[in-house]
Amino acid sequence: MKIVFATNNKNKLKEIRDILGNSFEIVSLSDIGCHTDIPETGNTLEENARQKSEYIMLNYRINCFADDTGLEVEALGGAPGVHSARYAEGTDHNSEANMAKLLRELKDKDNRKARFRTVISLLEVSGVYPFDYQEIQFEGEVKGHISTEKHGTDGFGYDPIFVPEGYDKSFAELGEEIKNQISHRAKAVKKLAEYLKAYKK
Repeated sequence: MKIVFATNNKNKLKEIRDILGNSFEIVSLSDIGCHTDIPETGNTLEENARQKSEYIMLNYRINCFADDTGLEVEALGGAPGVHSARYAEGTDHNSEANMAKLLRELKDKDNRKARFRTVISLLEVSGVYPFDYQEIQFEGEVKGHISTEKHGTDGFGYDPIFVPEGYDKSFAELGEEIKNQISHRAKAVKKLAEYLKAYKK
């Protein structure tokens, strides 16, 4: 089964493919000739995920899914949240700048509890004419805390400073194999996979 993952982020694409295995053919935006920087102007992860998947559905009319992920830090009132990728002012997906700002914000705080959340928006064509589609959302969450400094070199984003609950190492130290079993994205993708496998039968 071929399905579009609305991203050109190579790290996220590889992670999704690794989690789903060979059951599905996951293609990226560039694979379908889409090089548009799809806006993410929603106020929630749910809105942003749907915004991206809906853009692909309306313009390409093909089954697709999109995700949005946020790191929510308790002591910062849930920030950076929906703004995680652009947390550092004047940057876009600059992981080093984002991590540096977050560590500064938490410098004098004892409460370092945090959680990662991923929301996946799956859109499926549900009619030929008139054109229609339906949405199903899947969510994954992993709790943990923010370390006082970076540890590890694997992964991407905030992985070097996020330590998942039950572990004493960051996502970046644990490596892809373990992360892909316990992460927020893994949990959301597994729910997506269960749905898609049932859909294939």
